[in-house]
Parts: sequence; structure tokens; C-alpha cells
Amino acid sequence: MRRLFPVTDQTPRPEGPRPEGGSRPRGGGPADRPGGHPAAFEDREWSLDELAEAYAYPEIGPDGHWLRANMVSTLDGAAQHEGRSQPISSDTDMRVFGTLRALADVVIAGAETVRQEGYRPARAREAFAARRAAAGQGPAPAIAVVTAGADLDYSLPLFTSPLVPTLLVTGAGAPADKVAEASRAGAEIVVAGDGAAVDPVRAVRELAARGLRRQLTEGGPRLLGQFVAADVLDELCLTISPMLTAGDAQRIAGGPAVAVPHRLAPASVLEEAGFLFTSYRRI
Repeated sequence: MRRLFPVTDQTPRPEGPRPEGGSRPRGGGPADRPGGHPAAFEDREWSLDELAEAYAYPEIGPDGHWLRANMVSTLDGAAQHEGRSQPISSDTDMRVFGTLRALADVVIAGAETVRQEGYRPARAREAFAARRAAAGQGPAPAIAVVTAGADLDYSLPLFTSPLVPTLLVTGAGAPADKVAEASRAGAEIVVAGDGAAVDPVRAVRELAARGLRRQLTEGGPRLLGQFVAADVLDELCLTISPMLTAGDAQRIAGGPAVAVPHRLAPASVLEEAGFLFTSYRRI
């Protein structure tokens, strides 16, 4: 992996003694660069700690919160292939996916995405344990499922055996029997709407009120479209997959168009094997 933006040091690596055999190492560690950043031309596998630094949440005030999205898209705009994101992903994309989860207080997903992607509880990862403890976080993020109908399989491990209780984010008008079933299965109910539908603004605020202020949504497209339309999305972490699929797959965000397009500013661009790992933040 190499950093394309922002470039912190474009100075070529100084010539030095070649190791026995005549070849020079391809790249150095982050300590070789001012500020601890690898230079743009270095192409090597980054450690999980380096990825965590690259994707660290910004400072959040005591009453604030930060909602970022993590999505993948092909060059021709497909967010899925045959209904799933895995075919357009890569091993490194999954490392970024895991890192973003490990930094979050809560992972927010729509009910249909939970069904299609076979969501399981987030797990504790030793590589991030010290970082999470220093940030005052528990061992793993909570999973929050956004749903109006609450029509889910509550016998799945996501609800019966999570490390931290799964949250069901729904409206006050959601089917009472389904909500009661979710509660019996161990889910915590978060009411974020007066009818059955969830109000994106209220959802973000209700989760933050529970101390879940570092927020990550993994979609799907319909949920992300709702967050975009409500103008509550602070950051988009988008992996651009060097693939073409054609077909009629969904884009990363769906639903009604916003009246005025929301403009974000690039914060970071990483590259590996043709995949671009981008981060854009609200201006």
C-alpha cells in the first residue's frame, strides 16, 4: 500500500549501502519519514497500527458525534455484485473494513444488509485492544440494526450471543410483537422515529446519547441514501475497486435525490493493487 494523498514527503529515499546481494529494500517503515508517514512512492503492506492511524477519528467535542460510512464501488458505480459486496472487494479492503470497525463505538447497518451479508456480532481484536482501552471504548463495537418493520431472525448469533448487546433502531410505530421478540432475544431497543420509519437525525443523536459517538455505517445503499439526504454524514470512506460489472447493481447510496449535491473534501487516498482507498470529509 502507498499513500497518494496527502503527500507529506516527496523527497527520494537517500542512496545508501546496498545489502549483500545487491538489492535495496523496497521501502522503509513509518519512522523513516517526517511525522511518521510513509512516502508516496513506498509500496508495502501496512501494519494494522498504521491503518488505525490513517483512519483515526477526528477529535470529537463532549456533545458531538462523527458518522462515517464505509462502502466499496466498482469503476462503473456498482456497490454489489450478485447482491453482495464481497466479489468486488479485496484482502486489503477487508483489512481496512476491519480497522474501521475496530475504531468505532457502533456499527450501523440496515436490516436488508444484515440479511444479505450474514451479519455476525463484532469481535474483540487483540491488535486494537490497547487503542480501544485508551479511547475509553469497550472490547468491541456494538452493532445497530436500523429497521422499520423489525422483521429479522432473532435466533441468529447477532442477537443471541454478541460481545456487547445488539441495538435495534426503529420507530415508535414498529410492530410491537417484533420489537418484543427482539427485546426477549437480548437486543436493546432504540426508538428514533414517531412512526415505524427511523429518522436518521434522531438515530444518530440517540446513539450518541448512549455514548456511541464514533459511528460507522456500512449501508446498505438505502440507509446511506437516507443519511446523505438528512445531511448527517460526516465522512465517506470509499474503496474504488478496479473492476467493471455492468448490470443494474445498486450505487453506494440510493433513494430520493438531494436538492443540492453535498460536496466533501478529500482527506486521504491510499492505493494497493489498483484499489483506491479514499476518505472524504464534510467541508
